[in-house]
Amino acid sequence: MHTVIEPSVLYVGTPAYLIATMNPDGAPNLAAASSYWALGRMLVLGIETDGQTSANLHAHGELTVSFPSAALWPSLVRLSTLTGRDPVPAHKAKRYRHEPDKFAASGLTPQPSELVAPPRVAECLLQFEARVRRLTPGLDGSYDMVEAEVVRVHADEAIVHANGQVDPEAWHPLVYAFRHFFDRGSEVGWLASSPTAPHPPVV
Repeated sequence: MHTVIEPSVLYVGTPAYLIATMNPDGAPNLAAASSYWALGRMLVLGIETDGQTSANLHAHGELTVSFPSAALWPSLVRLSTLTGRDPVPAHKAKRYRHEPDKFAASGLTPQPSELVAPPRVAECLLQFEARVRRLTPGLDGSYDMVEAEVVRVHADEAIVHANGQVDPEAWHPLVYAFRHFFDRGSEVGWLASSPTAPHPPVV
C-alpha cells in the first residue's frame, strides 16, 4: 500500500559533497551540499544563491568538488551552520554564523589543486577540479543550476582498481537521504558496461 505524504525535503539519497571556491580576498570558501548529478564530464550542481559559494562561482567560475567518506560526516555537520557571507543574510541569522576559515572550523585540510585555484579537501578520497560552463537561475531565484566541466580527477590509491578506474567495491561515498547520512550498503548488481565487474550481470 502507498499513501500520500508531504515530506519536508525530497533528498531521496545522493552523495554529499564539499565544494570549494575562491573568495574575493583570495581565501578559499568551503561548503557542504548534496544536490548533484553527472553525465560524462559534466556536473550539474544545485547551489543556493544566498551563500558565498554562489557569489564566488559567478565571479570566478572555478571550483573543486570533493566527496567525503562516511567517517567525515561530522565535518559536514560543522559546516552546516557556517557561512562565508558577511554580513550573514537576515533570514539565516538565527541558524548561521559567519566563518572566514571554514576549512579549519570543519577540521578539514586544503590541498592545492593543479588546474584551478580553489583547493581540494585532502581528507576526501575522490576529488574533482572543475570549471563552470553555465549558470542558470532556478525558477524561484533561490538556487542556481551550475553546469561545470570536470578538468581533472584525483583518486586515492586505496579506491583505484588495477585497470585505473575507481573501484566501486572500495569506494564508499557518504550518502545524504532525508537529512540523514549513510554509508553505502552491500552491492547487489552491476551493468554490463562496468569496467570493473568480474563477469556480465546475471539477471
